[in-house]
Amino acid sequence: MQIIRRLAVVLAMVGAIALQAQPGHTQEGSTWQAIQDRGSLRIGATQAPPWYYKDPQSGAWSGLGISVGKAMAETLGVELEVVETTWGNAIAALQADKIDTMFVLDATPERAMAVDFPAAPLLYYALAVITNDDLDVATWEDLNKEGITIAVTQGTTIDAYVTQHCPNAEILRFPTNSENVAAFQSGRADAASLFHPPLIALQKKMGRGKIVIPTPIRASASSAAVRREADKTWRDWVSTALAYYYDTNQTQVWYDEFLVAFGVDPLTVPPIRKELW
Repeated sequence: MQIIRRLAVVLAMVGAIALQAQPGHTQEGSTWQAIQDRGSLRIGATQAPPWYYKDPQSGAWSGLGISVGKAMAETLGVELEVVETTWGNAIAALQADKIDTMFVLDATPERAMAVDFPAAPLLYYALAVITNDDLDVATWEDLNKEGITIAVTQGTTIDAYVTQHCPNAEILRFPTNSENVAAFQSGRADAASLFHPPLIALQKKMGRGKIVIPTPIRASASSAAVRREADKTWRDWVSTALAYYYDTNQTQVWYDEFLVAFGVDPLTVPPIRKELW
């Protein structure tokens, strides 16, 4: 019986260790306390201007996500640690305790099954078009005309929205965003539609075209993901910080500062505060 009891204890310990090793398991402890103990705030980053931009020569990071991270780290009295990842790996990086947060990660029902999201949004972006400079566009109805060609990414929210609002236009559907914008770049389409921030790098690369958010506006909020844990101090503090930055216009200021450094006039692209649209 003694041997059986000892074996049961060993098996229980092995089971507990295995559970802790599972990617979706919520770790004990608090991210809030871990940041204080470590003396650093770890944020995920990926090459995706205007949110994150790694200079190929210096290796220095900039972008809106970096500015938000620096401000949070300064308030917390810790160092900022940038951990390179990808959009697809960000959730796993949070679960594995490699990062403490990832900015500009949209809250979706699927992601919310694995991580937490603060209540306050970080920013808003909207469905937009990049068009030829001589095309006068203010509403979707301005594009809803025979002879107008619009490129979209097939099977997406963009495809559905443009199809609904521009039934008279010719809609070119492509499997990827790259093929979508390439159609505009080559002159096959009069306009290409995407959510507006990715169009900024395209506009800069091409040196032409204007970005417009047509009405009625199809807006979407973006947020920040944090690790799911019993102690909600870190999640709630991030929410308070994001709301403060947004409400005081600081988020927009950081965004504009990056655009200027990136060589883009902020007045030529839509803002990320929906109140300014």
